[in-house]
Amino acid sequence: MSPLTVLVIDDERPALDELAYLLDTDDRIGEVLTSDSATDGLRILREGAVDAVFLDIQMPGLTGLELAQVLSRFRTPPPVVFVTAHEKHAVEAFDLRAVDYVLKPVRRERLAEAVRRVCGVLDGVAESSPARDDAQVAVERGGVTRFVNRSDITHVEAQGDYARLHTATESHLVRSPLTTLEVEWATAGFVRIHRSLLVSLAHVTEVRMDGGRCTVVVGPRAVELGVSRRHTRELRELLMDKRTVQPRTGS
Repeated sequence: MSPLTVLVIDDERPALDELAYLLDTDDRIGEVLTSDSATDGLRILREGAVDAVFLDIQMPGLTGLELAQVLSRFRTPPPVVFVTAHEKHAVEAFDLRAVDYVLKPVRRERLAEAVRRVCGVLDGVAESSPARDDAQVAVERGGVTRFVNRSDITHVEAQGDYARLHTATESHLVRSPLTTLEVEWATAGFVRIHRSLLVSLAHVTEVRMDGGRCTVVVGPRAVELGVSRRHTRELRELLMDKRTVQPRTGS
């Protein structure tokens, strides 16, 4: 991949300069543009080619979240990494399909991971191609790195800046936001059913409707997961030709 052109937006000059400096030392970054306001940053984005945006959230005028909403309407939205001192906006950020959510003060290693995720999205997310359905996911437990077959994962649950991968017998915490996995694993059959849940269509055994509320059952342990209203129709359409929607009666 060619070196990236990235835009850093932060209204606090010391934070802006520090983030720009750290990104400039990354070999994967070719040019770092900076702006001290979301409004000015939007002008830069409209005038030239920017591969990715590193964006503060709380800024005067147009906020980082509001700018991300605008960018989501671009024909080809650039990947967005939020860089903020506040944890409370993580769910909103991931709902806007942020690639990553980095907390200040920014560590060089953590920023490098964010750049890696950006590169993965821009590179067409090669690991999620149909030829890689047997891809393995590295997980750590007790200082030991193990590899889990992605095809064994039934569903994924958001846990802040992390995600918990569930299989039929165990679960593993990985440092990847749910939004990143949603993008990278889309062609492997993982779909969003809730702002905090992805599910593997291959492991869905039932779709249940009860008073307008939709749930899915996954895996041999018959784990039942709630589907949000905004995702219900899409999920049912994906599964209708293969599954039976079973109305529930009783209690």
